Amino acid sequence: MKPAVSVVASIALCVSMASQAGDVERGAQLFSQCQSCHAIGEGAEHKVGPHLNELFGRQAGSIEGFGYSEGLTTAGVNGLLWDAEHLDAYIENPVSLVTGTSMMFAGVSDATDREDLISFLRAYSANPRDIPESLPTMAPQDPDVDPSILALQGDPEYGEYLSSECKTCHLADGADRGIPSIVGWPEKQFVIVMHAYKNKTRPHNVMQMMAAALSDEDIAALAAYFKDK
Repeated sequence: MKPAVSVVASIALCVSMASQAGDVERGAQLFSQCQSCHAIGEGAEHKVGPHLNELFGRQAGSIEGFGYSEGLTTAGVNGLLWDAEHLDAYIENPVSLVTGTSMMFAGVSDATDREDLISFLRAYSANPRDIPESLPTMAPQDPDVDPSILALQGDPEYGEYLSSECKTCHLADGADRGIPSIVGWPEKQFVIVMHAYKNKTRPHNVMQMMAAALSDEDIAALAAYFKDK
């Protein structure tokens, strides 16, 4: 669904006092890569993905009647709300925020593009200036993991020793019976996800607590072990 130029102009006027963090009109142009799956604006209906009206402050996976993936529904139940920070992480790499999401999208790597796109999405939520992320706190936080952490070579034997805690919930055979499998994950993705829990980008109280107790080397070791499990 392509927003009319006049609509975009009115949106830009509406939110100009709310935030200078992103370019709403440029965000409308960037939304073209989303519109094959999502609609936004007056009369928007679900497509492959849900409509994105009133997105800010909404619990993930909560629009009644839409068939969300189990992963996104679970993330919402665990406390994931769509705000600037979590949208930034999801748009950059959906799988890094929500395991099992059906949003098969490569992500937007450029931080400025994400910022502009999020500002555009924000404009379709009611009273955008009243949303908690108003300046100066609405600027998305960078969810990237330091390259030096990603470069760590984990010890799979030490990872096996540490894995007993993981296996109290995750099945060692890789089966998914209500709790996502972590067997066979690429090491980089495993590390990114664990650090997302560690810095509380990913919502899940137990996983945040577990990740907080692990060092960077511990996480690398677990990633190396589960990759080849």
